[in-house]
Amino acid sequence: MDAWSRRSPDLTIANLLDVDEIRRGDPEVVAGGDLVGRAVRWVHIADSENVAQFLEGGELVLSTGLSYRSSPESTAKFLDQLESASASGAVIELIHDDGRPDDEAIDNVRAAARGREIPIVILRHRIKFVRVTQLAHQELLNRQLARVEHARTVHEVFTQLSLDSAGAQDIVDRTAELLGSPVMLEDVGRRLLAHAGSALTSRSAQREGERTDHLGETDENGLGRKHAHAHEHGHGHGHGHGHGHGQRWLQVPVGLRDRRWGRLLAPGRLESDEEAAQVIERAAQTLTLARMAERDEQDLLVQAQGGLVREIIESAETDEKQVRARAADLGFAPRGRMIPVVVRVDRGENTDPTTLQLRERSLHRDFVTAATTHRCSTLSAGLQSGSFGVVLALPSGADDDAALARLIADLPIRDTTIGVGQTSESIVEAAAGLESAAQVAEIASTLELRERQYYRFSDVRLRGLLSSLRDDPSVRAFAEAELAPLLKTEPEMLGLLEQFLTHSGNKSALARSGFLSRPALYARLDKLQRRLGVSLEDAESRTALHVAILWLRTNR
Repeated sequence: MDAWSRRSPDLTIANLLDVDEIRRGDPEVVAGGDLVGRAVRWVHIADSENVAQFLEGGELVLSTGLSYRSSPESTAKFLDQLESASASGAVIELIHDDGRPDDEAIDNVRAAARGREIPIVILRHRIKFVRVTQLAHQELLNRQLARVEHARTVHEVFTQLSLDSAGAQDIVDRTAELLGSPVMLEDVGRRLLAHAGSALTSRSAQREGERTDHLGETDENGLGRKHAHAHEHGHGHGHGHGHGHGQRWLQVPVGLRDRRWGRLLAPGRLESDEEAAQVIERAAQTLTLARMAERDEQDLLVQAQGGLVREIIESAETDEKQVRARAADLGFAPRGRMIPVVVRVDRGENTDPTTLQLRERSLHRDFVTAATTHRCSTLSAGLQSGSFGVVLALPSGADDDAALARLIADLPIRDTTIGVGQTSESIVEAAAGLESAAQVAEIASTLELRERQYYRFSDVRLRGLLSSLRDDPSVRAFAEAELAPLLKTEPEMLGLLEQFLTHSGNKSALARSGFLSRPALYARLDKLQRRLGVSLEDAESRTALHVAILWLRTNR
């Protein structure tokens, strides 16, 4: 017998037609020639015209047709029953007792088989059916054992990877080895996180195909909702549909159901490839568990580091040497300069506290991960709800601003404000600097126009000074005294004053911005001066009022 094809886990009619025993019968496919790739679940010998009662579906029926082949009607009835019972197909031996082909029976079967959606094969020479069933059933058992062995190997490989705390690249490498084909791991933004094999060439083909073809149904993260499904792309192999030339790539989402963070792709592997699907699904599970374990470990480390940071901030006397020893135990051993950085998630009037906390935690993880990528170590802590602080240790010889800018550029910092304190070579001083960095972040979050990646005190200028003096009673008394005539009874006048000062006292510019006529504006400004009891033409008066306004806005 020829070697069985192992490209598919299923035994097919096409496989059996290549068996030497069937070849000796001079097989001819008279119907369903395009369906010989159908899987065969079992092989059954039957000559009864009422064959359906013996079938459960998926069988290849071997028959001599003695009870029905002499009658076109009986032959048609036999084939009708095969179709109704969902048999895979039929191989019918049509010969006389002396071994000659039965031409009349062959004509009957041809006529009855015409147009049927089931493979019908006729044989003109005698074969041993028992030999065919023996070989087929042995091969079916072998394939079942191979599937079990494959599943065991896959289980052992990925279980060991989990026990070894393997990283994403190691998991992708082993997946590619098991599949014997390229594998890619992408995040939800389609950025390549890891790859193995000739994945980069396949990725170029993927990008080309995605210009004209898209994923069908997607979830909230842009990933396919189907657990293991395929992606159509223009590869020109004729396996897909839709465009008629796309191939279907096997892919599977990575991450928990409500928090997908990536997807695994196996270029060249089809959706129907069950063994490949088993491998890639198990790989996705291993990647998900690895990310969860990594995050749990990171969360515990951040909690421990946060305790040290808060202790430094709250203690009046802290020994640098002791702090360095404790920080080293927590994985933080800087050898050079450190920058205190505070990241503040912007809040809206209707911001949900839970959403704010989840966003903060996610951003905190991303920051630590990005710092590691850029060879920076971190000592971090959660601050008030919606913000966290990080003492960032730079690589030796790195430029402060350039290193910080590159790191922040890799973060999803939409709707966030970042404050930065003074660089220091002392952990104690850098940790203490988180307080001023937090102030800067809070002040910068009130700016109407924010064009910087991050802010220092020098960037927030007078607002920063006033914020640092917010609790000073003399500054409060000064501001309230300047604005007292407007605070309680004239909110509209307070707004007009702020606009006037923002336009540096330029009445023409103010009139244009408010679509007011000059006479109307002048009348309102005269009323404002009377309420305040000072001249708005006086530079010192305008300065005093502007300081008071800024203090008020900063302390809202």
